[in-house]
Amino acid sequence: MSPEGPVHVVVLDRGRELTGVVHEGESWAAAARRTCASMHAEPEPLDLSEETKRFVLDHDNRVAIRAMTRGDLPDVARWRSAEHVRRWFTDGKPTVDFLEGKYGERIDGMSPTRMWVVEVNGRSVGFVQDYRIGDYPDYAVLGPDPDAIGIDYLIGEPAWVGQGLGARMLWAWMRRARGRFPDAASYFAAPDHRNAASVRILRKAGFAEGLWFDEPQPDGSVTTMAGHILHVAQVIG
Repeated sequence: MSPEGPVHVVVLDRGRELTGVVHEGESWAAAARRTCASMHAEPEPLDLSEETKRFVLDHDNRVAIRAMTRGDLPDVARWRSAEHVRRWFTDGKPTVDFLEGKYGERIDGMSPTRMWVVEVNGRSVGFVQDYRIGDYPDYAVLGPDPDAIGIDYLIGEPAWVGQGLGARMLWAWMRRARGRFPDAASYFAAPDHRNAASVRILRKAGFAEGLWFDEPQPDGSVTTMAGHILHVAQVIG
């Protein structure tokens, strides 16, 4: 319960609105599960940025995360070449050869950063990469928690942009991350501050705006990044 009063949750299920209240010491996700009591689908975030936390039960589209393989790199190259993506990913020409060099060790488990593919109903639509902030000392000083888990992400398929997938994609990653990083108290993401769509995804998934910082770019320029933090115990438990 917040100092201002109880936090309410709403779960949308096939046109119905199921309402509940977050109990003291309970996470938003646990309150949503208790409110809908569904045995067929997991409540996923619709918009957690407002005072009332809104979830949805989607019985038709299942969002999942799986480990990336080198066989996914042609899809990654196509996604990174898409108009809605390439503005924000400027570190080299997204050919398969370039991506082999950039992501190969991460895919093979030889790097602290790991790569994951986002699937909707079994079809690949984007990717996520994660890492413990403390494994990158230069980056760790920018956040309040060096043990936080950092995340970067993109929706590659244009048909899924603007369809509410972003927050659900991050939620699918969080469910996996809870098992991989059971002691992590927070997750951290820092998109370009001009990337309004990415910032909106984070807020809807339960992240709160934190520290902004300047990040040097390969071409010598500097980009202002908008740090966002998700408190695991509060949001997903």
